Amino acid sequence: MTGNKAVAYKEPGKVELIDIDYPSFELQDGPGVNPANVGRTVPHGVILKTVATNICGSDQHMVRGRTTAPPNLVLGHEITGEVVEVGPGVEFIKVGDICSVPFNIACGRCRNCKERKTGICLNVNPDRPGSAYGYVDMGGWVGGQANYVLVPYADWNLLKFPDKDQALEKIMDLTMLSDIFPTGFHGAVTAGVGVGSTVYVAGAGPVGLAAATSAHLLGAAVVIVGDLNEDRLKQARSFGCETIDLSKGGPAEQIEQILGVPEVDCGVDAVGFEARGHGHDAKEAPATVLNSLMEITAAGGALGIPGLYVTGDPGGVDEAAKKGALSLSLGTGWAKSLSFTTGQCPVMKYNRQLMMAILHDKVSIAKNVNAKAISLEDAPKGYAEFDAGAATKYVLNPNGYLS
Repeated sequence: MTGNKAVAYKEPGKVELIDIDYPSFELQDGPGVNPANVGRTVPHGVILKTVATNICGSDQHMVRGRTTAPPNLVLGHEITGEVVEVGPGVEFIKVGDICSVPFNIACGRCRNCKERKTGICLNVNPDRPGSAYGYVDMGGWVGGQANYVLVPYADWNLLKFPDKDQALEKIMDLTMLSDIFPTGFHGAVTAGVGVGSTVYVAGAGPVGLAAATSAHLLGAAVVIVGDLNEDRLKQARSFGCETIDLSKGGPAEQIEQILGVPEVDCGVDAVGFEARGHGHDAKEAPATVLNSLMEITAAGGALGIPGLYVTGDPGGVDEAAKKGALSLSLGTGWAKSLSFTTGQCPVMKYNRQLMMAILHDKVSIAKNVNAKAISLEDAPKGYAEFDAGAATKYVLNPNGYLS
């Protein structure tokens, strides 16, 4: 049987490359697997040989010990791969196809999937609506930071690239379709970004940079990105964003210096529950981003919130934060008639359109997020550098497809 190596969470601050079983078309018991999923057969699935799989900020939350992830959980929900085996129930996907895998696992059969709400599929996670590969409390589907990975409901889930050679030429861009590009785009769309909009994106990590890229693609007049990390702000400026340094204080005054008014039309939270306050010695203050967005978004505007929030955070700053309960100024949002959209991005709602934008050279997402290919063996180093604030999107290359 073909060997399979994978990146696994071991303990807070530590990941390791381990040996795991080659995938089968039946779910096995293992770290994080919901008992109700053990033995579940997957005739509708395929096995992919991984072409590219990315390190995500959501993975980093687990690696920091900020979730209830168990040891040896195999990581990785940003997956692009070549089909090497198909289950007996697969009709349209063929061996040799190169495909993007939406990080949401969706059955295509339930009410939510039929309504394009694929981030909250009702049938793939016994714990709650919604699932993802290699993520805590998401049903236990094995992650894709590995040589090989199982993808269920393949005809429904997989986005097949139309030309294999073209796909491999643009693979560093196309690998972003599994998560961060649609997620950033979802943040911008749900914030109401359109032609002529002024936009503030909180956070210059990969999702924030993807949201800023998306705002440009949607026709925004001005895109402002705020962060505490100067290297990441420099990356935002490299493709035409205005930036504000939150180590110097809150966003309102700095936005006014750029726009002439201390508010924007649209706000995007690309930070999530590990948010820090503003100022030189900013400490963790998880409601900071949401409250500041309500302050600086114009009345009648909207907030897109692709940043991750959780219901269980062992490292939370207080007992409320450990349960995901934040001190929000909801009255501000109500008084200004602001709209909020939270939750997993329904990747399938956007990924084909964004693929076409990539294939026809309308956007350079890999360049904008500073994508860098590294080996599977270098994944622990990539996690450490990303955690230290590197302005880089690390793309793992388990099987040598990437130059």
